[in-house]
Amino acid sequence: MSGEIILQARGLGISFGAVDAVKAVDFDLRQGELRCLIGPNGAGKTTFFRLLSGQYPPTRGTITFKGKSLNALQPYQIARLGIGVKTQVPSLFEGLSVAENIDMAARRRAKGRAVKVIVNEVLEQIGLADLRDRACAELAHGQRQWVELGQILASKPAVALLDEPAAGMTHDESLKTVRIIRDITRESAVIVVEHDMDFIRLIGERVTVFERGTVIAEGSFDEIAKDPQVRAAYLGRERNTNV
Repeated sequence: MSGEIILQARGLGISFGAVDAVKAVDFDLRQGELRCLIGPNGAGKTTFFRLLSGQYPPTRGTITFKGKSLNALQPYQIARLGIGVKTQVPSLFEGLSVAENIDMAARRRAKGRAVKVIVNEVLEQIGLADLRDRACAELAHGQRQWVELGQILASKPAVALLDEPAAGMTHDESLKTVRIIRDITRESAVIVVEHDMDFIRLIGERVTVFERGTVIAEGSFDEIAKDPQVRAAYLGRERNTNV
């Protein structure tokens, strides 16, 4: 696999009382990589995501980004280093317009006229140029998701962490979301947490499978779909998965 390791976890885990939500995970993300984290409910994938983004402090193990330890850092400090996060529920400035939300993200890496150029480019990429002056509070669910992905496009973090970016979307909206995520991967390494196997199939790159707080498989979608352990843990529980 090409690209240097940009984000790494070694023996990473967290316990809540006597429960080991994530046990001791080793994980490497390389520059330019698109990685999907999947698993049944309670498998630990979202908890692992929150460890990477600093939302949870680890009980054990280490996280490094470009060789720098993230263990003792707060989420805002991790963001300043170049790790962007999109949560499952969009976190936008509701009273501001679509363009203004993108503008604020663009100013993290540009100044002056360059900001306007970035905003216009991103609005075209997410397909919301016609709604640039609409307040985000007035947008439909899918459109709100795209604005937050647009903020990632505008700020160009070294790593983008995306939590269920297609949640609640129609099939056509999911297809558009895949296209936007692929645009993000041109500038950023990306981790996507998802449980929707049809969406993961559309992305079709490297997949890491969690079960009971551990990684049980890793590979392409086709590889993990054929893995008996994965099918028993996850795919076999889904209806109409057809894999």
